[in-house]
Amino acid sequence: MSFWIFMLIMNLILPITMIVFGRYFMKKAPKEINEVFGYRTSMSMKNKDTWEFAHKYCGKIWYLYGMVMLPITVIFMFLLIGKNEECVGSVGGIICGVQLIPLIGSILQTEIVLKKNFDKNGKRR
Repeated sequence: MSFWIFMLIMNLILPITMIVFGRYFMKKAPKEINEVFGYRTSMSMKNKDTWEFAHKYCGKIWYLYGMVMLPITVIFMFLLIGKNEECVGSVGGIICGVQLIPLIGSILQTEIVLKKNFDKNGKRR
């Protein structure tokens, strides 16, 4: 049972992080464009406008994806109660891998929307 609890906690980290940071980025982007904290791509760091736009957009996506992934993760993990460690570990690993798809996909989505709304120099279209 302790391994199941460990896997539950590990699998909840990503959706909870996406919810928390998604909510934070929707409300405000980090004040300064920096290379340490925030949504950092070459396009998002062009200027203050692209920086704030990228954070607001990505924040919405992260919040939405996190809210969808959280209950799905809990449901799948509760289906594993009483199963052996090998099963819990395998399914838990699969859940973690599947959770990475929306995380990486959110970067692609945000970059596409940035390119639609801004030119290569960061000026609004």
